[in-house]
Amino acid sequence: MFLNNKIRNFLVSALFAGCGALALSAAAPASAAETIDTIKQNGVLRAGLLVDFPPYGILNAENKPDGYDADVARQLAKDLGVKIELVPVTGPNRIPFLLTGKVDVLVASLAITPKRAEQVQFSHPYSAAQIVLFGPKDDKIGKAEDLSGLRVGVARASTQDIAVTKVAPKDAEIRRFDDDASAMQALLSGQVDAIGCSTTVAGQIAKRAPGKFDTKFVLLQQEMAVAMRKGEPKTLDTFNKLITQNIDNGTFDKLYQKWLGSPLPKLSDGTAAAKGSK
Repeated sequence: MFLNNKIRNFLVSALFAGCGALALSAAAPASAAETIDTIKQNGVLRAGLLVDFPPYGILNAENKPDGYDADVARQLAKDLGVKIELVPVTGPNRIPFLLTGKVDVLVASLAITPKRAEQVQFSHPYSAAQIVLFGPKDDKIGKAEDLSGLRVGVARASTQDIAVTKVAPKDAEIRRFDDDASAMQALLSGQVDAIGCSTTVAGQIAKRAPGKFDTKFVLLQQEMAVAMRKGEPKTLDTFNKLITQNIDNGTFDKLYQKWLGSPLPKLSDGTAAAKGSK
C-alpha cells in the first residue's frame, strides 16, 4: 500500500526531528559535579596549607598542621558538616596541588594577585597580612608625614623597608637592621622612635611591653583568600557565604587574635586585588 504525499512528508519530518533531538541530547554534556558536591559526597574537606609560615601555618608539638589557616579550614569543614583533612603544601607546589586534584581547596596564606587569578578562583578574603608603623603609645604619629625628623627602624631589604622608604619624609632617618628581632630590640631600648613591621612582630612587642606601644598606621595590606579551581560557581558561592558568615559573627576575628595577637584587619571583597586595581 502506498502512502499519500501528505502522510509520507509528515513521517519523514517526524523522523528527522526525532534524530535531531537525539543528536542534540547526545551532544549536550552532563552537568559536571563541582568540588563542593564531591566534598559533601565524600564527607571530607581536603585543604592544602603551608606548615612553614608561622603563625598562619605551622607544625605543632605533635608534628601536625596547625596555625591560623588550619583553624580557618577546620571551621569551614565544621560549617559544611564534614571532616577536615589538612594537607601540607609548599609555596611552589600549592597551586599545582590544587589544579591536579590533590586537594579540594587551598587555605594556604595565598595572597590575591591578578597573575594567580588567571589560574585559580579566589573567595572573599579571610585574612590579611599587614605591615604597620609601630611605636610608643603616647607619640602622636598618625600618618607618614608625622615621621619627619624621627628615627624609624626596619629589617634591611624587607617588605617593610620598601614600604617605609616609599612614604617617609626626606628628613626621616631610616635605620636598617639585620632582621626583625634587631629592629624590635631597637624600639624596646629606645634606639628608634618607631619601626615598620608585620602585625606578628607588633604582637610580640605588645606581649613584651604591655600597653607601651601601639599601631600608628598601616603601611601595606596583603589579603589572603581560599583558592579553588576555576569554573565552579557553586563552590565559590558556598565558600564566600561561609567566609562572610564567620567574619560577621566574629569567629575569624577570635582565631586571628588567638594566633596573631591583634584584631582581624578590615577586609575587602578581593575583587580589586584580583584585577590588579589599586
